Amino acid sequence: MSFRPVMAASLLALAFCVPALAAPKTPDISGARMSADVKVLSDDSFEGRGINTPAEPKVIDYLSKGFAAAGFQPGGPGGEWTQAVKLRQFTVQNPTLSLSSGGKATALMLGTDIVVSTRGALGDVSFKDTPLVFVGYGVTAPERGWDDFKGVDVKGKIVVVLINDPDFYAPEASTFGGKAMTYYGRWTYKYEEAARQGAAGVLIIHDTTAASYGWGTVKNSWSGPQFDIVRPDPSQHFTGLEGWLSAESAQSLFAQAGLDLAALKVAARSIDFRPVDLKTTLNGGYQVTAKEIVSHNIIARLPGTKHADETVVYGAHWDHIGIGAPDANGDKIFNGAVDNGTGVAALLELARAFGKAPKPERSVVMIAFTGEESGLLGSEYYAANPVYPLEKTVAGINMDALNVSGATKNIVVVGNGQSSLEDDLGTFARAQNRILSPDEKPEAGYFFRSDHFPFVKRGVPMLYAKGGKDLIKGGIAAGTAKEAEYRDKRYHQADDEWSADWDMAGMVEDVTLYYQIGAKLAHSREWPQWRATSEFKTARDTSADQRK
Repeated sequence: MSFRPVMAASLLALAFCVPALAAPKTPDISGARMSADVKVLSDDSFEGRGINTPAEPKVIDYLSKGFAAAGFQPGGPGGEWTQAVKLRQFTVQNPTLSLSSGGKATALMLGTDIVVSTRGALGDVSFKDTPLVFVGYGVTAPERGWDDFKGVDVKGKIVVVLINDPDFYAPEASTFGGKAMTYYGRWTYKYEEAARQGAAGVLIIHDTTAASYGWGTVKNSWSGPQFDIVRPDPSQHFTGLEGWLSAESAQSLFAQAGLDLAALKVAARSIDFRPVDLKTTLNGGYQVTAKEIVSHNIIARLPGTKHADETVVYGAHWDHIGIGAPDANGDKIFNGAVDNGTGVAALLELARAFGKAPKPERSVVMIAFTGEESGLLGSEYYAANPVYPLEKTVAGINMDALNVSGATKNIVVVGNGQSSLEDDLGTFARAQNRILSPDEKPEAGYFFRSDHFPFVKRGVPMLYAKGGKDLIKGGIAAGTAKEAEYRDKRYHQADDEWSADWDMAGMVEDVTLYYQIGAKLAHSREWPQWRATSEFKTARDTSADQRK
């Protein structure tokens, strides 16, 4: 959820080779209307838009009325505005944990040394002299000849892992594609693989640079209830402990075991790395309250006039963290104004634009997803249970944490190099005298961290773009400063609040581009294509056969 710098000259030259498009009429995209929507959705009365809270019906009511006023119809199953998403909520209570090494026990302070969560236990979790094993990056990637476990049995043990990929600090190795993060680098993968290995728990060592967010974000994101789709036996998919260790507590853990963490981090970058017994055990436990809940995706549809069975999708997640621990100012409501009140406001404004324009030949669908902050659960549920068949979903645009810092000279493609949607974006951006920029931080894995990804995995071309940080007013220096201020002081914190001082000009330009791309697709027979080098091309090719 950040901005990106200008692209290399070679990429710019390539973008100018794209054939010109017949640009749809420039829509009336209003920054004032979008700001007003964000102000409502991020008001304290919405209590941080936590899922399955009193805020959820308020969000549904506000969005359904907004979509209806724009001329859209209910797009959910059975002619409803919503799609029910069945989830299980896991709440950890009264955690008391300690580490024992060399006969010395050290209590772990919740929120300072460790963050504790789970999606793999339905009742009490306890540990008695449970061994800890360092398994490097915790990756098993046969296609790359990589195995951090080397046949070591970690069943019933706690595995300690590093965040991101082995290439992150040594991109020249290029075993995992260099600096750009693969899915192996995501915390979601670390938890999944540990469960496959039979571990009793996982502790990820926090690293602000490698994770791309600070300890405060970890604490705020994993200290509250966690969610997953309903599974018959969650312990088959996740461990009883899904936790994080702060950098300081990890350093202390390794030092007490007589080990050099810095040296082991370097060793873990090698294909020859072998697991290391930390000569430390975990003791203690906690109670887990697990209950099934129903949250909702909110869906609106404008039927196509000629090809109504073909769908162009716009998506943004409506949920945020809700209410958490008070910050230094005593504020405990995580309002989520930028993340993702801006994306939801853009959905409403796009609906207004399509509602005023000539009716599209293909159907246009707006989806406000639930459960993004809990692991892309609403979008995963939709993609697994699509209301409109994915093989006839032409393409989509995802909007998450849009630009409120002013007009920019560039727009950034997150996870660039995937599909022809980027060509359309570049062409329409040039009409705004802007240039296309590649993902500045592919190592952060933003491409795997928002609601387009469940569609992408199933072969649907999806565009995920951001306003760049080369601001018209102040250039890259100003954009960099604003990005840093947001990430350090507001991202997943109580201070992500609406401000009357926002400069909405950049968001207006970006949302205009998103409209133009979607309108072009909705009035054509075009099917955007994956690049030949994209790992998602095969899934789309299969769905193309199904369309015939």
